[in-house]
Amino acid sequence: MFGEEYDVIVVGGGHAGAEAAAAAANMGSKTLLVTMNLQTIGQMSCNPAMGGIAKGQIVREIDALGGYSGIITDKSAIQFKMLNKSKGPAMWSPRAQNDRMRFAEEWRLALENTPNCDFYQEMVHGLLTDNGKVVGVRTSLGLEIKGKAVVLTNGTFLNGLIHIGEKQLGGGRAGEKASTGITEQLLGFGFESGRMKTGTPPRVDGRSLNYEVMIPQPGDLVPEKFSYLQTQALNVQKDCHMTHTSALVHDLLREGFDRSPMFNGRIKSIGPRYCPSIEDKINRFADKDSHQLFVEPEGWNTVEVYVNGFSTSLPEDVQYKALRSVKGFENVKFFRPGYAIEYDYFPPTQLKHTLETKLVDNLYFAGQINGTTGYEEAASQGLMAGINAHLKLAEKDPFILQRDEAYIGVLIDDLITKGTEEPYRMFTSRAEYRTLLRQDNADLRLTPKGHAIGLAKDERLVRMEDKERKSREFVDFFRKTSVLPEDINPILESVNSAVVKQSDKMFKVFSRPNVTMGHMMELEAVDRYVSENGLDREEMEQAEIQVKYSGYIAKEKNNADKLQRLENVKIPPNFDYTKLKSLSYEAREKLGAVQPVTIAQAARVSGVNPSDISVLLVFLGR
Repeated sequence: MFGEEYDVIVVGGGHAGAEAAAAAANMGSKTLLVTMNLQTIGQMSCNPAMGGIAKGQIVREIDALGGYSGIITDKSAIQFKMLNKSKGPAMWSPRAQNDRMRFAEEWRLALENTPNCDFYQEMVHGLLTDNGKVVGVRTSLGLEIKGKAVVLTNGTFLNGLIHIGEKQLGGGRAGEKASTGITEQLLGFGFESGRMKTGTPPRVDGRSLNYEVMIPQPGDLVPEKFSYLQTQALNVQKDCHMTHTSALVHDLLREGFDRSPMFNGRIKSIGPRYCPSIEDKINRFADKDSHQLFVEPEGWNTVEVYVNGFSTSLPEDVQYKALRSVKGFENVKFFRPGYAIEYDYFPPTQLKHTLETKLVDNLYFAGQINGTTGYEEAASQGLMAGINAHLKLAEKDPFILQRDEAYIGVLIDDLITKGTEEPYRMFTSRAEYRTLLRQDNADLRLTPKGHAIGLAKDERLVRMEDKERKSREFVDFFRKTSVLPEDINPILESVNSAVVKQSDKMFKVFSRPNVTMGHMMELEAVDRYVSENGLDREEMEQAEIQVKYSGYIAKEKNNADKLQRLENVKIPPNFDYTKLKSLSYEAREKLGAVQPVTIAQAARVSGVNPSDISVLLVFLGR
C-alpha cells in the first residue's frame, strides 16, 4: 500500500496536524496525514470559536504566513467580534464563533484540494528509526510507512483517560479511543513525559433553553474577518447569550465534590490555570456566589449548544441537577455531559526552536504534545513544524520567528526556553513587544517572510505591498497637509479638545487621542484623498495607528533592536556549562538542560541571572 517514501508524515488530524500537513505539502513535500478518524480532521473538540485575546493575533499570523486557519474560520463563522476595542490597538483581538460541522468540513475540503497531500485512517502505534533518525511510522495493523520526517500532533490522545465523576474511560475525546504505544517508545529513546488535564462542558439541546431570560451577546455591527485574502465578511450573524450561576447552583455542585475526580485524587495532573472547571472556580473563589456562563450555538442549523464556563468532570447527575438551577436552563436536556481528560505530554525543553526534537533527528512535535492548550496555539506550532520539516529536507535554513516578530515566536521561545508544567496559553502580556505584534499588521510583519520560504503565494504579497504603500502614503499626506482653524476647530470642540489658533499640520491634530479617523473624514481634503486613492478600511486603520502610536512603535522597535544584538551572539552547540565554575549551580543545571542557541535565549531561561550572562559573555570574548 505504501511502496513509496514520503517526505513528511504528519500524525494526527487536529489543528496542529492539519496546518502541518498543509504547510509541508504547499511547500512541495510529498506529505501523508495519518489520523485515527478522517471524519474529524480539524475538529473543534472544545468550544466552537477561534481567536480571542492574543489567540486572534496568532490566527492572523498563521494567515499572513500562508496557513489555512484564518480562511477556514472566515468560511465557517457565525459571529465576529473585535475584543478590547476600548483599549489601544496592541490589545485589539479578533474572535469568531464558528459552525463546528462546517469548520471541520472546510478543513477536510481544503486539505483534499492541496496537491502533494495524501491521507490514511489508522492509529500510528510507533515510530521507525535508524541511527537516531526517524525514518517512518508503524501503524496498529503493523503497516510500515516510510518517511524522511515525522510530525507528531497527537493532541489529547496519548494514553488519554476521560473522567466523569467516579467513572474512567480510555479515550482521546468523547466517543474516540486513546492512542497507545508512542509514549512508551519515546520514553525508551530517553524522552521525559508528564501528564496534563483539560476539560469540557456539557453540550445541551438549545430547544430546551429559555433565551428570553438571558442577556443577548450579539456580534459587531460591522463585522471584520480573519484572513487578509478576499474571504467574505459576515452580513448575518447568530447571537450568543449570557447567564450566571448562583449560590444555589454552587451548593448543588458542592454536593458532588466527594465524587469529583479533581478532589478525590483520581486526577493527579495539572489543568489549565486560565480556563478552570466550574468546581475549581467555586472552590478557589469561594467568596463569589456567581460566575458568568456564555451560551454558544454550535452552528447555523444545529440545536446543539456549548455552555462556556461550565467545564466540569463532576458526576453526570450532579451536572444535570446544578445546570437546571441556572437561569434559562430550568428545562435543559443534555446531549452529553462534561468531562475531564488526562493525557501524556512531553516537556518542550526537549525541542529545538524549529520544533524538531533534540534526541531524534527529523522528528517534530506540535500542539498539546508540547504542553499547550488552545486551537490557535496548536495550529501555529503545526504550521512551524511543517515548514521546518520541509526546509530541513530541502537542506535550507530553518524558519524561526523572533519574539519581536510574532506571537508565534513568543510562544515557541517560551516553550523551548522555559518549558511548562501546566497547559500553556498565550496572552498579550507574555509578549514584550506587543505594540509591534498587533493583529492589524500581521501581514506587514510576516507575509514577506512566508513568501520568501515559498508558502505565502504571490497574491498575498501583492495585497500586502499595496496595503503598505497606500497606508504609508496616507500618513505622508497627513504629515504634509495643513488644516485651517475654521475647518478643524468645530471638530475639536465636539470632542472637548483645545482649539487651534493658526493653521497646523493634520498629523499633529490627528495625533490627539480623542480625534478619530471618522472625525478627520469630515474634512473635505481627507474625504477627497480617500475617494481618489480608493483606500479601504484596513488601509485607513493602519494609517490611523501609525499616526497615533508612531512614537510608541519607534521606542519599542528601538528596544527590540538593542536586545536583538544578544540574539546574534551564538553559543557553541553542546556547550559544556559545567566547565564555567563562575556560573551559579542553578544556571549550569538549567542551561545544560535547555542548551540555548544564543545569549538572548540563555537570558530568558528561568533561574539564570544577569551575572550568569556576564560570565557567558566574558567567556565568549564579548
